Amino acid sequence: MSPDNVNIDALSRALKAAWSRETAWDPEIWTSDNPASGQCAVTSLVLQDYFGGALIRGAVDRVPHYWNELPSGEEIDLTFDQFPKGVEHLRLGMASRVWVLSYSDTQERYAALGAAVKARLADAPQASSR
Repeated sequence: MSPDNVNIDALSRALKAAWSRETAWDPEIWTSDNPASGQCAVTSLVLQDYFGGALIRGAVDRVPHYWNELPSGEEIDLTFDQFPKGVEHLRLGMASRVWVLSYSDTQERYAALGAAVKARLADAPQASSR
């Protein structure tokens, strides 16, 4: 399912390097000190592009949040470190890709992040898929 045999680690590195104010849900609060801030929906969508699975909708410390469930059933959250230590996920259900992308700003942020990740992966040596 992973294009070009990209593994989770390589994709994670590319995503983290691509996060920016442009891809953040709230550009006003995004900082390079907390680059995962506001990146959950678009990061989850890009990860789903490469590895399939489902989008999980939930909350962390009362903040709406998204993460992934891989086809194996493993849950992965590449943006969880945006939150303070000691908080936990509250899983509210699954989210459809169509619903997450029903917001025009999310579509724009997703396109920007996807393009930046693709460029970074093209420049990086590829490892075998997970």
